[in-house]
Amino acid sequence: MDKPSGGDKYNVETAEILANEAQHLPVAEATPIYEQLLLLFPTAAKFWRQYVEAHMAANNDDATKQIFSRCLLNCLQIPLWRCYIRFIRKVNDKKGMEGQEETRKAFDFMLNYVGADIASGPVWMEYIAFLKSLPAINAQEESHRMTTMRKVYQKAIVTPTHHIEQLWKDYENFENSVSRQLAKGLISEYQPKYNSARAVYRERKKYVDEIDWNMLAVPPTGSYKEEMQWMAWKRLLSFEKGNPQRIDTASSNKRIIFTYEQCLMHMYHYPDIWYDYATWHAKGGLIDSAIKVFQRALKALPDSEMLRYAYAELEESRGAIQAAKKIYESVMGDGDSATTLSHIQFIRFLRRTEGVEAARKYFLDARKSPSCTYHVYVAYATMAFCLDKDPKMAHNVFEAGLKRFMHEPVYILEYADFLIRLNDDQNIRALFERALSSLPPEESVEVWKKFTKFEQTYGDLASMLKVEQRRKEALSGAEDGTALESSLQDIVSRYSFMDLWPCSSNDLDHLARQQWLAKNINKKVEKSILPNGTTLLDKTSMASISTMPSKIVYPDTSKMVIYDPKHTPGAGTNAFDEILKATPPALVSFLANLPAVEGPMPNVDIVLSICLQSDLPTGQSVKTGIPTQVQSGKAGIPALLPAGSAPAAAASELSGSSKSHPAPSGGVSLKPGSNRQYGKRKEPDSMCMIHIV
Repeated sequence: MDKPSGGDKYNVETAEILANEAQHLPVAEATPIYEQLLLLFPTAAKFWRQYVEAHMAANNDDATKQIFSRCLLNCLQIPLWRCYIRFIRKVNDKKGMEGQEETRKAFDFMLNYVGADIASGPVWMEYIAFLKSLPAINAQEESHRMTTMRKVYQKAIVTPTHHIEQLWKDYENFENSVSRQLAKGLISEYQPKYNSARAVYRERKKYVDEIDWNMLAVPPTGSYKEEMQWMAWKRLLSFEKGNPQRIDTASSNKRIIFTYEQCLMHMYHYPDIWYDYATWHAKGGLIDSAIKVFQRALKALPDSEMLRYAYAELEESRGAIQAAKKIYESVMGDGDSATTLSHIQFIRFLRRTEGVEAARKYFLDARKSPSCTYHVYVAYATMAFCLDKDPKMAHNVFEAGLKRFMHEPVYILEYADFLIRLNDDQNIRALFERALSSLPPEESVEVWKKFTKFEQTYGDLASMLKVEQRRKEALSGAEDGTALESSLQDIVSRYSFMDLWPCSSNDLDHLARQQWLAKNINKKVEKSILPNGTTLLDKTSMASISTMPSKIVYPDTSKMVIYDPKHTPGAGTNAFDEILKATPPALVSFLANLPAVEGPMPNVDIVLSICLQSDLPTGQSVKTGIPTQVQSGKAGIPALLPAGSAPAAAASELSGSSKSHPAPSGGVSLKPGSNRQYGKRKEPDSMCMIHIV
């Protein structure tokens, strides 16, 4: 079972146990349990149905009506609504004509909301059976009843449901029983509509079958099951938005709304679903409907700052400035609890809607807030400079912030960028000197880098060389013992511009290797682990290779071993078998599932797909036998192949040449030029989920 969502509060297993216990308790004792469950799971149709059935069994009609009024419109699920119609029929059973009319209205009400459900076939049949059972005193009433039945049938046979074929047969029999002559024309008229609905049903069923209709709505945890359900709903929504039945716009929109409402029963805590729903309304010109969706979304997710900004954006875009302002104010709460970002966004909003003075006034108040960080100063100063064309105000703001944030390297860099844009070289140098005199060496790396780059770009040769030397002296202990003497890398950094370099890629590889050797020159390194090839170097990393921030934790490169069969005793098939014997059983099982691939590099999407679909064994459930596929070296993992096969080819592919380039243990970066695409891979923390197509 998946890990309980959101801690114990949304523990699905506990909720199911409680619901099961409540079914065996008297309704008075079960009520507080159901109320507790439905407070956490307000869209759980199965809990609502159990709750209402408990009151129906106790003949508590008033309580039953109240429960239905709370849940029906937010839980568009057939079993719950059939429970509702059962209750209505029971209440009106002995009320004669008046009761029959109330029941008929209830059927119409029900089918208006859930008649489009793929599982609504039995409801259409039940309604038709109810109409057939109504007494007809005279010919006029009989004619009226037949007309009503015909209309219901004609709606049912163009609705893609599981029972559409049975409904069509019943409709044919109905028309033929009324008038064979009239039936021929009506059946030929509705046959194409029925055929279209049946074809759409078969297509829709593929999407619907992927959905778990019993899944409780919990905050997303990123589990495999949740992501598969998210994707299944996205596919169904996309299918419905394509209007596959080619019905009129109003009917198509009604079906899309119905699908979104059903989706939210299970994806209630997913802000992107709420946002998609609201923006779909807005794009269709239904602004009021979009606003209602945002209001419901904020009730479901009261802590979602991004949904509040999206809601405020919609209000602002339609000119409702005061409504938007209230939303911004709700984000900030009482002021003391406001986030730094909310201060910044409110300043920008005021600047857009009320003008410069309103933004300035709020900034002066925001400075006193405990949540005001240097970001607020940077944002306001940038706005004053770029939008208000007021460099003096921007300069004053940066100076005021400097008194509080001299210890923040990022603030120093932002201030320096501003001064560079002003071409104020005198104040730029003064800023660097003030900052570097107060920052500890380990926090000044980026500031020194910026100072050096400034002098390289705008200074004369003497000032450039002086700052470079001062930087080396200041950071000699902070950068893993950077050598104080000059090196050719200084020339490369000094005389490069953007992506233009004063040397070739091979020269960069050679210099990077030399730098690695220089850093490890005093360490005892075994011969077998010394790098014996050139590194793959990205030119952008060459300029900053000695100025990386010290706060980043790097691996201990002195322990890395370069793959080289010449230095591995017994390299080859026997050594490969030894590795597999020491491999955990679960990993061996996974390797066995990997397909055989041509060439050194497996298809990443295929490997990810296998990862997501594999049911990896744990513990002692896997025998230690080595699968034949893995023994033959076809698992698609280059690092585990025998000597002379994939590793050399893989290195060749990365380097863009036919030669193998083992990378030194000082770290691997990428060559410029044709291999820049490797830099496009997303960082792990920015990947929300994996889509397998």
